[in-house]
Amino acid sequence: MFDHLLSEKQLKFREEVRDFVSQVPRQMILDMDADEIKFPKEFLQEAGRRNLMGCRYPEKWGGRDMDWVTTTMVMEEIGTLGYIFACTFGVGAELVCDAIIQHGTDYQKEKYVKPLLAGEKFAAECLTEPRGGSDFFGTSTIAEDKGDHFVLNGQKRFIVGAEGADFFLAYARTNSDPNVDPRKALTCFIVDRTDDVRVDYIYGLMGCRGGGTGRLVFDNVKVPKENIVGELHGAYPVFNTMMIPERLGTSAMTIGPARSALDVATKYTSRRKQFGQPINRFQGVSFQVADAVKLVDACRSQVYTTGSAVDNGVEEKKIRRFICQTKKFVTESCQEAVRKCMQVMGGIGYTDIYPIERHSRDLGLASIWVGTNEVMSVVTAHEWYREYEKNRQITKERDYEQDAREAEAKEEKIYE
Repeated sequence: MFDHLLSEKQLKFREEVRDFVSQVPRQMILDMDADEIKFPKEFLQEAGRRNLMGCRYPEKWGGRDMDWVTTTMVMEEIGTLGYIFACTFGVGAELVCDAIIQHGTDYQKEKYVKPLLAGEKFAAECLTEPRGGSDFFGTSTIAEDKGDHFVLNGQKRFIVGAEGADFFLAYARTNSDPNVDPRKALTCFIVDRTDDVRVDYIYGLMGCRGGGTGRLVFDNVKVPKENIVGELHGAYPVFNTMMIPERLGTSAMTIGPARSALDVATKYTSRRKQFGQPINRFQGVSFQVADAVKLVDACRSQVYTTGSAVDNGVEEKKIRRFICQTKKFVTESCQEAVRKCMQVMGGIGYTDIYPIERHSRDLGLASIWVGTNEVMSVVTAHEWYREYEKNRQITKERDYEQDAREAEAKEEKIYE
């Protein structure tokens, strides 16, 4: 129902992505879920060969000069294979690339972005640490200035691509003054994998397996100064812009598994018979499917609208609210849609005879990573109240409080 929002060029590109998705081997999906594939290099290599990654970036760096709406469409299509496929596809081509494209040098784009989008190199983002996740400024990873290079020490965990990535986008403290503004204390680096970058632990995950998710240790890692992304002590602007691909990308990719689950449940309930007729004839079943359809369509609508807002340069603070509320709404709605799909299939939906149980496990991550949904509510509330106060000062909008019969009963309006 959303094809009318896409141009002919975007629809043609979608067919390219769907052709790629249709040719991913079933065994690869099963082997990743069994952790027999530790990181899907062949999948990313083929995506790069087909020029499907980073479509919104300039052609000169390997993209297609498209936009965010197109990107959200791509991420949904990739996500139909499974959430981890979209995770590994997006972490390098959408997150790491975005930081370098927006804040990096031409040297960095040539050395890192072009081979990454071509599927020749793989990247990971390093943000979360053992002692903190949501507390970005509380990082304990340290980078010491040694003249022509920095020496990096610290740990990062829950890193998708810890096993498999060729380089990492890592944040570290470069100003040790405890009184300095924390927004001016951190620096973003590109860190090449060397013997001083080791994987100390690979996590046994409930879902989203096969992405090489682990804990990284940086042990006296030499990082040349030309690998600073942005400015020295200037990680905050990089982090701020990264919130768009992290949270909007996550929203879009979450729709994919929910769509797959809905496809399986619709097919099953159209064929499965009880009491002499297909179970989709029973309202207890068909209404749950209808609710799942409603949720998936509402999610897609919100993602496309938010992507369009980013493309059209809407005010940054408003974009932050749009993205955070989109991430919370979409991830929770898609989790609920998958639950409904499992419910209408009864016991068989809870087995590995069908892939819905895998999608259910995988989507547990969606409301946790790139900022928990509780953090999304904090940001949404903060930006909404700030926006409300600002608009109240400058607009001539109707005072809706007065539209009540006893609106003038001021002695009843007690606020303290």
